[in-house]
Amino acid sequence: MNKLNTNKRAQVVAALVEGASINSTVRMTGVTKQTILRLIADLGTACAKYQDEKLRNLSCKRIQADEVWSFCYAKDKNLSEEMKGKFGFGSVWTWTAICADTKLMVSWLVGERSAPYAIKFISDLASRLANRVQLTTDGHKPYLQAVEGAFGSEIDYAVLEKLYTAPPQEGATTRYSPAQCCGTRTHEIMGSPDSQHVSTSYAERMNLTIRMMNRRFTRLTNAHSKKVANHVHFLNLTFMWYNFARINQALRITPAMAAGVSDHVWSVEEIIGLLG
Repeated sequence: MNKLNTNKRAQVVAALVEGASINSTVRMTGVTKQTILRLIADLGTACAKYQDEKLRNLSCKRIQADEVWSFCYAKDKNLSEEMKGKFGFGSVWTWTAICADTKLMVSWLVGERSAPYAIKFISDLASRLANRVQLTTDGHKPYLQAVEGAFGSEIDYAVLEKLYTAPPQEGATTRYSPAQCCGTRTHEIMGSPDSQHVSTSYAERMNLTIRMMNRRFTRLTNAHSKKVANHVHFLNLTFMWYNFARINQALRITPAMAAGVSDHVWSVEEIIGLLG
């Protein structure tokens, strides 16, 4: 990797964060696959460290949390018996928390969709906030214990539960179609959440953004992560690009600038500079 100059590294990173696969990046840049994987690991680690330090004492007012699905190595149904039940093989979930006002990705965690991971995720979120916030999550029950444990009564927390019709029947035209949402139900859990801002729309829209920016989340391809460690590294790079370098179309600035964490739009070269 040390043989790559900054311009070549920038070409690789720019292609990856815009949704290109590793193999297509190899073809476009001429950089070998192993070199790209090493770059992702080193830069992802540096991005995680930088954001862990900078995303602190945030004055967010409204937070929306959600979970986005992906898989590593193979889908659950294709795993061997010895791999089933082992983290990093099959379904992998990314927990995300986004600020509704600045669109900043405040906290994220790759893991299972279980209570221990919910507790770890919400605890990390709470540690990054400087004041009382209004939090909205979906109806995933592990959130209830996690939020109470991390925030106590110092939060305005509501759950937005979506109501669905019966799922579509299996068939060629409906195989990947979700059940139709026919309504929502809100539940005030703690504090006094403002009913007008009980929403997970930004968090759900962020799920699409993740799938568009990160090739590993693209459905119906073989671009999925083969190792969960590489999955985490590339997510750290993805959110570094999203928070600090990608201008939000609605805000006209980056989420980090809107949150007061940065005073300028980062370039790809500046992100690469985190490697030292």
